[in-house]
Amino acid sequence: MRTTTLGPEERAQALARMAEQELDILVVGGGVVGTGTALDAATRGLTTGLVEARDWASGTSSRSSKLIHGGLRYLEMLDFALVREALKERGLLLERLAPHLVRPVPFLYPLQHKGWERLYAGSGVALYDAMSVSSGHGRGLPTHRHLTRKHALRIAPALRKDALVGALQYYDAQVDDARLVVTLARTAASYGAHVANGAKVTGFLREGERVVGARVQDVESGGEYEIRARQVVNATGVWTDDTQALIAERGQFHVRASKGIHLVVPKDRINSTSGLILRTEKSVLFVIPWGRHWIVGTTDTDWDLDKAHPAASSADIDYLLEHVNSVLTTPLTRDDVQGVYAGLRPLLAGESDATSKLSREHVVAHPVPGLVVVAGGKYTTYRVMAKDAVDEAVHGLDRKVAACTTELVPLAGAEGYPALWNARARIAARAGVHVARVEHLLNRYGSLAEDVLALIEKTPALGAPLAAADDYLRAEVVYAAQSEGARHLEDVLTRRTRISIETFDRGTLSAREAAELMAPVLGWDEGQIDREVAYYEKRVEAERESQRQPDDQTADAARLGAPDIVPL
Repeated sequence: MRTTTLGPEERAQALARMAEQELDILVVGGGVVGTGTALDAATRGLTTGLVEARDWASGTSSRSSKLIHGGLRYLEMLDFALVREALKERGLLLERLAPHLVRPVPFLYPLQHKGWERLYAGSGVALYDAMSVSSGHGRGLPTHRHLTRKHALRIAPALRKDALVGALQYYDAQVDDARLVVTLARTAASYGAHVANGAKVTGFLREGERVVGARVQDVESGGEYEIRARQVVNATGVWTDDTQALIAERGQFHVRASKGIHLVVPKDRINSTSGLILRTEKSVLFVIPWGRHWIVGTTDTDWDLDKAHPAASSADIDYLLEHVNSVLTTPLTRDDVQGVYAGLRPLLAGESDATSKLSREHVVAHPVPGLVVVAGGKYTTYRVMAKDAVDEAVHGLDRKVAACTTELVPLAGAEGYPALWNARARIAARAGVHVARVEHLLNRYGSLAEDVLALIEKTPALGAPLAAADDYLRAEVVYAAQSEGARHLEDVLTRRTRISIETFDRGTLSAREAAELMAPVLGWDEGQIDREVAYYEKRVEAERESQRQPDDQTADAARLGAPDIVPL
């Protein structure tokens, strides 16, 4: 498959082309649902545009628990249809669509009561496995197993002996959520979609009651575009109500933001070879393997403050530490926390009992002619949401359009990935890098790792790791700006890589080196390099200050102390 790069020139061309012709579909919102919708539309042969006000995945879609899962707890709510749908999508991503980005991860569920709990929880996990296999895409994961306390403690010595009487172990999957979104955008572009980040919708074009396009501001250069489209899809997640307000129409439902925070700690702080899932009084708590780290999360609290920069308060952090420490032999402290991030779940809230029960379901609506709204749902089921949104939009095109094909379309980097993985030692020898580096690249880029290695071949100095974040090569920073649509230093340190949450300095020690690597690609002078570094340092300090505050209001005020590098 020909893969399109998302560099500065390609972005400018995409905006110009969207303004030159009437599109079949314009998608607003560059999260997982928006990029998935653009891919769905493009692969049906529709002329497609995609605009995102900030960076790809800069909202909810880069701040999730990084799990691709069926939602085991939804079985307890008897929501079998949602679980079955999500398990099918999990299998598709693992086996066909993104095997280079999505991989299995084991979880240990400690049992605290003898007899009935093993029967109850075991039945649920057995049903989970059976539904996965029956979906036709679940045979690649090991099935669950029952463990004695002694066996469970061998797998997870970090657990206190009095915290369990036995355990269950089962498998789900995980993903670097931001990388999946960037890959979806690139894949959509490779099938003809015009995609641009840093492009904010400031209003909708109307002809009578009908929406016929959008006014778009290039927040990087200040240019304005009128982009006409037969159908516009609003896929803006927690910003859905704000986007709907641009047409001054009362929505059929509302999207409520629920904040979830996560802590990142070094791998050696929790002695376990398996992830953990723990019950809390409100929900569940995950301890998720993440390279040389663990992700601990999450919370679930209402949030009605700044949506662009949800803040984690001191109370949020204490909540997670208290609950995870209740089962650990060696408690975690604040000093163990490398990174903290907060994200907002878009939960549906309707004006009647029927719609208010939608919660983690998704909904598609056509509030006015020419405008489709898709909202709610789970990260794992983004492809289904995208399909339903395009199906709804197609009704307004007044012509026959092909059915959804994304179930059969591997994402960029997926083709050839297994063969390259098998040849990783040979690739490493040829490229002159350690095989562990090649594995790292393959698990982030798939077959597109060859592009990163080509940069190193051309400029050998790019084969060195970043001085203060040695998990990442210098070439990856250049590649992010050149091919993955990164426009600012924050884009690279928080989304194209995860340096902002994987280092104790939160990326400040890597900021200047990364900015200097990006500069030639993006045409930055020394002044812009200084501005990018200064902004990033202010962002990190504002986040640290917010995490010292006692509640949401004071944390939000502290986080807003750092302005955006490009005001929106």
